[in-house]
Amino acid sequence: MIPRKEYLDNLIALKDKQIIKIITGVRRCGKSTLFELYIDCLKRTGVEDNQIISVNLEELENADLLNYKALYNYITSKLVPDKNNYIFIDEVQKCSEFEKAVDSLFVKKNCDVYITGSNAYLLSGELATLLSGRYIQIDMLPFSFKEYYEATKESGENKKEIFDRYLRYGSFPYVAYLENNEKVINQYIEGIYSTILLKDVAAREKINDVSVLENILKTVASSIGSPISTKKISDTLISSGRKISPNTVEAYLRALTDSYILYNATRYDIKGRQFLKTLGKYYFVDSGIRNHIVSQSARDLGHLLENVVYLELLRRKNRVNIGKLAEKEVDFVATDMNEVEYYQVSASVLDEKTLKRELAPLQEIKDNYPKILLTLDDIGSGANYEGIKQINLIDWLLE
Repeated sequence: MIPRKEYLDNLIALKDKQIIKIITGVRRCGKSTLFELYIDCLKRTGVEDNQIISVNLEELENADLLNYKALYNYITSKLVPDKNNYIFIDEVQKCSEFEKAVDSLFVKKNCDVYITGSNAYLLSGELATLLSGRYIQIDMLPFSFKEYYEATKESGENKKEIFDRYLRYGSFPYVAYLENNEKVINQYIEGIYSTILLKDVAAREKINDVSVLENILKTVASSIGSPISTKKISDTLISSGRKISPNTVEAYLRALTDSYILYNATRYDIKGRQFLKTLGKYYFVDSGIRNHIVSQSARDLGHLLENVVYLELLRRKNRVNIGKLAEKEVDFVATDMNEVEYYQVSASVLDEKTLKRELAPLQEIKDNYPKILLTLDDIGSGANYEGIKQINLIDWLLE
């Protein structure tokens, strides 16, 4: 089992701190497994079984706990007096008014509370109001390439072959263990995709015509790496015979990002040092899902690489934006505290014209922050163009 060290270390550092730990992320990204790994760590430090109360609200045997009073009564009945109790509630949004139960457990001095959810909206309502300043959110993603590589390197394939598989089938943890069985992998990804669409988006937004939702996703999937607007999506759907307003498109996109299937990267004016509200880009949480809903011919390598880099930067940095620079664009501006890094992504820059085009936006930035060009080119220890470092993308992912 891959230890998901970054997330596990985060939980270990927060153990027994008087703060609610909320792990959010797309379905099947490994939230429940993270709980299992952390519980094993607790037991190794001397925590006894009866101090650990774990409830998965998606399991049928817990159907009676989908009311906040029932959930609260069940958990409090199992508390061990005079000892710390570690409470884990998986898929907490399944419980109506769950925030009341969480709040009541939080105020007990011997309760250390951990919850997971597959929808960002669980932090937008009463929970955020009730617990303002008293919770910490840990955003979880599927496998990074480094984690995927660790899970599959015994296959005998080289890292380039494993990376090609990562691009094609995606990064959901269980996919790494399906032994390259394309039929089974596609069925598994279809199951995740359908569940997200039907349970996390259509049911919550009360969308009866799911095909409209799918058409919006297909339009976005075909536009990775390109600025996109709700009006553009609306016009595209209208031209294909589906009448839908930009406001409705915006509401559906918000629901899709709330379910973590999509991420919205906003634009940042590098010279003006301000964030822009229009023409951001959307990226998929997993390339396997993106490939599942677009035709083979639309699986553009450059855009898939851009998607992978965006997600990796999210793992490493506090904020990731699209960089605007007059008429030019920098693929990503990644910030962490007061540090900034600029990234361009290209499948290859062996062609001189391509190299010149990719370097141009970075050359216009006059500050001294790192500027990096990521490609699949085999360039040994890297190249340097007047301070702009070219790095092999796969090596960068494995750092």
